[in-house]
Amino acid sequence: MTNIYLKFALMVTVFGIMPNTLAKEDNIESITIAFGSCSHQDKSLNILQNIIEENADAMLFLGDNIYGDTEDMVELREKYRLLGSNENFIELKQTTPLHAIWDDHDYGENDAGKAYPMKAESKQAFLEFWDVPQDDLRWQREDGIYHAKWLKTPSGKSVHIIFPDLRYNRDDIEAVSRLAYISKRQPKNQGPYVKDVNASKSMLGETQWNWLENELAKSSDIKVLASSLQVLADFTGWEAWHNYPNDINRLFSLIDKYALDNLIIISGDTHWTEISQFQTNGGITLTELTSSGLSEEWKDISPNKNRISEASHNNNYGVIEISFESDIAKVTMGAKDTFGEYLNSVMFEVKN
Repeated sequence: MTNIYLKFALMVTVFGIMPNTLAKEDNIESITIAFGSCSHQDKSLNILQNIIEENADAMLFLGDNIYGDTEDMVELREKYRLLGSNENFIELKQTTPLHAIWDDHDYGENDAGKAYPMKAESKQAFLEFWDVPQDDLRWQREDGIYHAKWLKTPSGKSVHIIFPDLRYNRDDIEAVSRLAYISKRQPKNQGPYVKDVNASKSMLGETQWNWLENELAKSSDIKVLASSLQVLADFTGWEAWHNYPNDINRLFSLIDKYALDNLIIISGDTHWTEISQFQTNGGITLTELTSSGLSEEWKDISPNKNRISEASHNNNYGVIEISFESDIAKVTMGAKDTFGEYLNSVMFEVKN
């Protein structure tokens, strides 16, 4: 597959100017994917009504889907119940197929990794809430809830969505001291974390890495890496793939190995939206749309040297529209606000 055209339409005025979106015409096969993250179970989540109106083929929840933050599974399940009883969530579930991965707050503890003591119990609560069938491999796996989904058009055009688990097997993250954070990082809107030079540390673990390579090697017209944490952002000081240099370099190497210039990256977590871009050593241009949050905001947006759009902390959700025309896939993706207006967008074409 060859990326033959790349044009950025960064519509970021306060009026939310919208680019030309992809109409679902009779002679064009298309797939629409909505996604978002950071939805607090105690809030109205009226933004889900906008997502319902997108008439998407799937809605992807990229983590912090509730704010559990507990080792008490009764409390965690109650917070899932609150989300599940939200009228907007109920309507979304009735109208749009839902797929989910977790991040730290629905995993069970802020910024937690493999040391979280209730991870097996939290996994069960997650799989139950998201109605994962009993024959799904996630029930049998002992190292997380990573999985993949396929969307296909009537003629067989395919979108392969890959959901890594960045929590269950994640090694401890390195951080600066409290004093260094307050005196040096916080004034620059940076978080407390640093890039770990220990090459043995990973968010995924070797078993999941083998699975991920196998998924990346599979043939598809479009691939979507649905990551709970930002992949291309460098360097915010908050949780991201770049905190684990071995992981990010390994991912880029696999992208080059399999020539994945049909790969789209989406992410959540940050409580703001932005578009990032990076070119691998093999010359593949990667583009990532971060959408966060559905209900949460973070006004102190961190620096990111790979950002190519304006960033916004307004509540938002992401939309990917893919139109398959002959041997071309036309892609428009961007984040929309609570009025359904674009905060940013990017357009490009991929030759299949």
